[in-house]
Amino acid sequence: MKNLRLKSARAAKDLSQQALADLVGVSRQTINSIEIGNYNPTIKLCVAICKVLEKSLDELFWLEDE
Repeated sequence: MKNLRLKSARAAKDLSQQALADLVGVSRQTINSIEIGNYNPTIKLCVAICKVLEKSLDELFWLEDE
């Protein structure tokens, strides 16, 4: 499932995928894979992304019931 909330939060901070990747210590491809739904990040990476984007885990990574 695509993570449009992550993409939106990143864009709101005016960060490119590369800039976010640099801030959390992963590759741009990792951020891209998370956003398109091809990679399920570790909790450690989720927390790092949340800190940079000033969002909670629920706001960025909680799956809504379908």
